[in-house]
Amino acid sequence: MIKNKYILITPAKDEGEYIEETIKSVISQTVQPYKWCIVSDGSTDNTDEIIIKYAKKNDFIIYIRNDKTESRNFASKVYAINLAITHIVESNFEYDFIGILDADTKFDRNYYESILTEFANNSKLGMAGGIFYENYKGKKIKVVLSSNSVRGAVQFFRKECFKDIGGFVPLENGGEDIITEVTARMKGWEVRSFDYLPVTNLRLSGTGRWGIVEIKFREGMLAHSIGYHPLFQILKSFYRFKERPYIIAGTLHLFGFLWAWIGPNTIKVSEEFKNYLRREQLERLFPFLKK
Repeated sequence: MIKNKYILITPAKDEGEYIEETIKSVISQTVQPYKWCIVSDGSTDNTDEIIIKYAKKNDFIIYIRNDKTESRNFASKVYAINLAITHIVESNFEYDFIGILDADTKFDRNYYESILTEFANNSKLGMAGGIFYENYKGKKIKVVLSSNSVRGAVQFFRKECFKDIGGFVPLENGGEDIITEVTARMKGWEVRSFDYLPVTNLRLSGTGRWGIVEIKFREGMLAHSIGYHPLFQILKSFYRFKERPYIIAGTLHLFGFLWAWIGPNTIKVSEEFKNYLRREQLERLFPFLKK
């Protein structure tokens, strides 16, 4: 018997322009979620009205309003997610899988059924998701991602894996999705993104709550805070010269990392996590290091 009882969590901050498309994607699924907690994280547009409208028609949608959002910056998404998790625990909801879903994404109607099938076929699979595409000036652009990595917007966990990793950790510069997937691999779980499951990001990355300049600079600072190997990060920044805005994205990424490296900033993860991550990164650069 395939276990298919899953819960979704969506943090939404002023997503009135996009969230209806996301909701339509979920309610049209061939296998719908058992519960879907949508947290309006201090929204000031019509996000709440849209959520409430669909919650009245679909009893699996749970609307949660969070007004305690001051001074949280990049960690606000995690606070919203954890608020939903608290509600799930207090409500004693039973589930087999739990997933994060950003409020500006859409996908085919068999998306979650396909994900559940992958889990049923592989007992070691702990986290999974689809491949991202972004719309840029009318063109669909694939977001390059390693096959053992899942974009934070659609990370979907086996319940046991989610418990193993200890949920989400709020960090000043973000990066909770990186920590979850690395921790999952460190705990012995497989992490996979599947090419045949396209997910469309309804807006270009970096055009949400914060501007593109701050996003790219903070991504560099984040890399330092979670223990990236300096060589790997420098090479990654050069690779990002190909990202939009060309040259600028990679430069900001590199400057953010160097700023954190030479400044008073500290690494926010455990020594075990840092060592595991750096070993993974060096093995990607130098495959002969793999045992």
